Amino acid sequence: MIPSTSLSTSPTLSPIPFYSITCSSSPSTSSSSFLYPFLVSFKVSNFSSRKPKPIDLSCKQNCFTEFQRLKKGERNKGCFLVRATSNNDMTISEVREEDEENPPPFLDYDTISRPRRIALFVEPSPFAYVSGYKNRFQNFIKYLREMGDEVMVVTTHEGVPQEFYGAKLIGSRRLQQYPMITCTLPIAYRLSYPYMCTIVVYFNCFPGSTAFPCPWYQKVPLSLALSPRIISEVARFKPDIIHASSPGIMVFGALAIAKLLCVPIVMSYHTHVPVYIPRYTFSWLVKPMWMVLKFLHRAADLTLVPSAAIGRDLEAARVTAANKIRLWNKGVDSESFHPRFRSNEMRMRLSNGEPEKPLIVHVGRLGVEKSLDFLKRVMDRLPGARIAFIGDGPYREELEKMFTGIPAVFTGMLGGEELSQAYASGDVFVMPSESETLGLVVLEAMSSGIPVVAARAGGIPDIIPPEQDGKTGYLFNPGDLDDCLSKLEPLLDNQELRETMGKAARHDMEKYDWKAATKKIRNEQYNAAIWFWRKKRAQLLRPIQWLLKRLFPSPEV
Repeated sequence: MIPSTSLSTSPTLSPIPFYSITCSSSPSTSSSSFLYPFLVSFKVSNFSSRKPKPIDLSCKQNCFTEFQRLKKGERNKGCFLVRATSNNDMTISEVREEDEENPPPFLDYDTISRPRRIALFVEPSPFAYVSGYKNRFQNFIKYLREMGDEVMVVTTHEGVPQEFYGAKLIGSRRLQQYPMITCTLPIAYRLSYPYMCTIVVYFNCFPGSTAFPCPWYQKVPLSLALSPRIISEVARFKPDIIHASSPGIMVFGALAIAKLLCVPIVMSYHTHVPVYIPRYTFSWLVKPMWMVLKFLHRAADLTLVPSAAIGRDLEAARVTAANKIRLWNKGVDSESFHPRFRSNEMRMRLSNGEPEKPLIVHVGRLGVEKSLDFLKRVMDRLPGARIAFIGDGPYREELEKMFTGIPAVFTGMLGGEELSQAYASGDVFVMPSESETLGLVVLEAMSSGIPVVAARAGGIPDIIPPEQDGKTGYLFNPGDLDDCLSKLEPLLDNQELRETMGKAARHDMEKYDWKAATKKIRNEQYNAAIWFWRKKRAQLLRPIQWLLKRLFPSPEV
């Protein structure tokens, strides 16, 4: 007979399934339940509730063959729940465990509750570059600090403040550069006329410089973040986990530093570049871009996506394993974006002095990929309406020319209370973009109490699902002008309908909270990344462990 075995629960996650035993007793009965990865027969010693004794578990010889069979690769297919009572009666029921690829959802309480050291690599800067993820990362940093974590933010040099909620901020340096090559290329062939882009290739006069402008967005600096200064700062910080925004240039540096320091790395996907490429440059670059994304995200321990639609796109393209793609829950600051900010003065400004006219607003970066030329076709069919563009970008100059003769206002960048007023002072928010990974501006518009008419594409249906279409907002088929107008015109003409839909949208947005979204990332998604990292490390060490066992065999007990 095989000697009895004592089992204990390990509080840490392991790449292999762990075992658990729980014992309980009462005045009348005493019982025990435990998980074991194969079916065995047990001899259970009875014990009294007054003087409890440990259960004696002894396996019969026939179970050893079963153990050897499971040891060869069948152990993960299931386990059995065995419950023994004081009268030695036993009930055995099979428990199917999840595939080994899926980690346990939580670490132990001590691991979750202790402060963590988190290094964030964010490009472009969440402090200067206005986009959807600016609010996402700023709130993320804020609530991580509130939870007691130490946070380091590595980003590009522009707009880095001296202090942000106590996080340590490191900006890349941008040294003097000289233009070497200048060329002009036609891009955005889907427009009625090509949009000409001037690309300047720079030469760094100092080899240590780490920042350079994006060829298509000259105002947006990029950085590899691999200067000795940044590497040493991150090494001294000793992060528990590295989190990098993707795609970009800095994510390569973050990956290299994570591998150098042997730290788990999480990548969050924010810009659907394969969709943007045909609008900015040549379509044949789409396939190489997918290959780059596969290289990055397969090297990461976990990938976060802002919407389920983008997650499905990455899964369909096999960018990484499906069980390593997780959702970063949406959130909105419902106090900063509120109907109470509606302002007659702001409406006067946005309508160019005609506040009584129906007012359409659009907030966001003015880029070719946003399909803003579609709004020109909309306004041609709505001569009595007014439109206001809040935001800036490389496409602004072309848009201003395109809207010549149309009552349109371009405010440029707004922030703080002015931005809140701009949202709340419009009648309808229109989003024609087909490439939004989520569309945080849609969330902010709905939180401000104005109805949204948006393209049924990208991550927008995650905000306005089919069951809410027509209640909290309207979705139209991308590029379908008639479908868009059929949703837009009733809202512009009917104030009661606007108010009803605006209130429903506001009520729906009140349930989305950045703090809850941050807590889920910190306590669940980061834990999953750590588990995958440990599993990968164990697999890499397995051949070395096998060799050591052969070279230095342990004595048999």
